[in-house]
Amino acid sequence: METDLRTVLAELIASFQTRTVPESFTVTIGFDGFIDEILEVVDKRYTATSYDRIDTIANFGQRILGSAGLSTNIELVPALIKLGGNGPNLANALAALNQQIIYLGALGVPDIDPVFQELVDRCRQVVSFANPGHTDALEFNDGKIMLGKLAPLNEVNWDNLTAKAGADLLHQAFIEADLVATVNWTMIPYMNQIWDQLYRYLSAQEMPKRPYLFVDLADPEKRSREDIREAIGYLEQFSRFYDVILGLNRKEAREVAQALGLNPPQSWDLMPLAEITKLLGEHLNLWGVVVHAVKACAAVCDGVFAEISGPYCAKPKVTTGAGDNFNAGFCFGLLLNLTLPEVLALGSACSGFYVRQGFSANWQQLQDFISLWINNITVSF
Repeated sequence: METDLRTVLAELIASFQTRTVPESFTVTIGFDGFIDEILEVVDKRYTATSYDRIDTIANFGQRILGSAGLSTNIELVPALIKLGGNGPNLANALAALNQQIIYLGALGVPDIDPVFQELVDRCRQVVSFANPGHTDALEFNDGKIMLGKLAPLNEVNWDNLTAKAGADLLHQAFIEADLVATVNWTMIPYMNQIWDQLYRYLSAQEMPKRPYLFVDLADPEKRSREDIREAIGYLEQFSRFYDVILGLNRKEAREVAQALGLNPPQSWDLMPLAEITKLLGEHLNLWGVVVHAVKACAAVCDGVFAEISGPYCAKPKVTTGAGDNFNAGFCFGLLLNLTLPEVLALGSACSGFYVRQGFSANWQQLQDFISLWINNITVSF
């Protein structure tokens, strides 16, 4: 049963009123890095500066299908060049909330690419040990199509990480941190190798506390079911050291469930968000799983289930990075020790602000957005 949203938001606002500034936690994030070129797809062009864009993935798909057996020209208009990758987006969102970020990833070697400089300036410490990938992100009102160029990420591996980071920083990053996030498993070919070596590293250490480990597989459709099962196996092993949370969108949740051989009582498309979340929560030997969709999100954490509706936006300014901003708010809520419905609401608020404004919210902006949301629960705003 979905939690009463108005009550949750009111409790969240009341909780925030007791804090003049947010608590600052140490968060380690890795290991990817992308330069994102946000693109609009032209439907009809009228002048050099005037055009209609293709506004949905379905309409774009029809355009592609209509050219089968023929050929076609599709115009892409650059709207923005920005830092990208699940890791940088997550780090940027948490840094905006005054968290102490240790970033380990592919931001450029020997020099960090200037597109990441603002993020670097906001982090406590950054180690870049590979060059970034490049993404052409086709933006639509109902989602995005990400065209990735991934060859540089072949250098994202444990040997390169440890050679650049050193022993002291590894200890800070993986043992002393309050939360560790390893994201974009799908696009990092050697992520399983990194996890294997990290597990071996942790096994030789004393853990003074039990941090969170947040993992985002990031659209694993192109990976085999065997690969996905192997990844889940590594995450379950990490439960020895961390409270592990797997973050998924609705599509990813279905793919993980199918890889695990789970059979729903009805078709995946008809299965309610709550049911697929509970199904995964029952079968994954993890502390938590969270599933976010366009209009709602749900989670099972430490045996507790919650679901809320999100702040729906009919015409988002940007969607690339929305899931990362949700994950940032969700992780921040966990660190603040909020109730699970409040954690989901905080994730939804971070994502909701981002898709409307095109950048991640700071502490005051996040509070203002939640106050706006509570007065517009039933409408798109």
